[in-house]
Amino acid sequence: MSPIPTRVFVARLLGLDVFDPFGDRVGRLRDVVVISRGQRAPQAVGIVVEVPGKRRVFVPMTRVTSMDQFQVITTGLVNLRRFERRGAEMLVLGDLFDHHVTLVDDGVHGTVEDVAMDQQRNGDWLVSKLFVRREAPGRGLRSLRRGETVLVDWEDARLDTRGATRAATHFLASHEDLRPADFADAIQEMSDQRRFEVVSELQDERLADVLQELPEDDQVEILSSLDNERAADVLEEMDPDDAADLLADLPAEKAEELLQLMEPEEADDVRRLLQYDEGTAGSIMTPVPVVLPPEATVADALAHVRREELSPALASAVFICRPPLETPTGRYLGTVHIQQLLRSAPPEQLGSIVDKGLEPVSDLAPVNDVAHSMAQYNLNSLAVVNEDGRLVGAVTVDDLLDHLLPDDWRNHDDGAPPLRKFGGRFG
Repeated sequence: MSPIPTRVFVARLLGLDVFDPFGDRVGRLRDVVVISRGQRAPQAVGIVVEVPGKRRVFVPMTRVTSMDQFQVITTGLVNLRRFERRGAEMLVLGDLFDHHVTLVDDGVHGTVEDVAMDQQRNGDWLVSKLFVRREAPGRGLRSLRRGETVLVDWEDARLDTRGATRAATHFLASHEDLRPADFADAIQEMSDQRRFEVVSELQDERLADVLQELPEDDQVEILSSLDNERAADVLEEMDPDDAADLLADLPAEKAEELLQLMEPEEADDVRRLLQYDEGTAGSIMTPVPVVLPPEATVADALAHVRREELSPALASAVFICRPPLETPTGRYLGTVHIQQLLRSAPPEQLGSIVDKGLEPVSDLAPVNDVAHSMAQYNLNSLAVVNEDGRLVGAVTVDDLLDHLLPDDWRNHDDGAPPLRKFGGRFG
């Protein structure tokens, strides 16, 4: 077994596989936990490892036997309790990366891009160096041009608490291309303060997309941290079914307060969903599918399903109804699937190609009935009607899976060998 290097850079460790002594994969390294010691270099006390189920657990540094740029090897003893920071603990990725600092020698500001840890003779790991990108020209012999980087001792930089907004802005700029689900993963393990800083800088639409990818507890925590006006704005940007699910997890008084602040049309869609019992088709449907009259043409339908805001599942079908076309619509006539649209001439009317043989599902039907119909006919979406035969929404395959999968499905990870449980934080 190779000896532990005397210095490692944390950015090179993030995402590395973590193994036990037998070569079985334990999980992936997601962060390093350090203890703040005032002006002295923080001490690394452990690593955060993402184990199967995307559960993040704490592994003490005393159980790390080897660490290099390719892998991390531990004793294999893992406490499966979800990691929660304690006392003066900080996360290197969550709290130090992108943080604004001031360099002591010349007063120049910079942003932390990496952190180096050195192992001491007694085996302890200390945060010894900060890799900083300077943001302004320096003064004196050691000055660097704007944008250049410098490796400085921990004692030669001061964390700037006033730079929180700048750090959050830097984080957003460097993660703007992430898909909402990946962005949700990136902020899930941040400290409450850091997460609030990032959330405060997000556009409402972006925040809505990210919220929809987070576990319910995190959704509630983030929405509750916003002022009511902004919380209502974010709910308006969410899909109505996701907004309804989130509001259902809030106290009734708080939920009603937010509904009152939402635009009436958006709030009405959400209110209708909240009226359905859990486990029914109505409770998981979206009330805003693509609805057109039978006189509309194939060209009209293709223009509607091209809209960027539509999910692939919603864009897979157009529901044909008599006016009014807002749900609940006039009488539901049938469905035109995207394949049929692509095979038909643009001027052809939808009424002539509608699939009338595909039965819709009742809004009060149990979800199991919905799953049976969608599986039997290989559907990406299915019409939902009320007792009067009016279209009230559609269940998409992503809505269905979201309901059928375990509550913690968003915390699923790829396979890894079973872990040996071990009690105690440092045990």
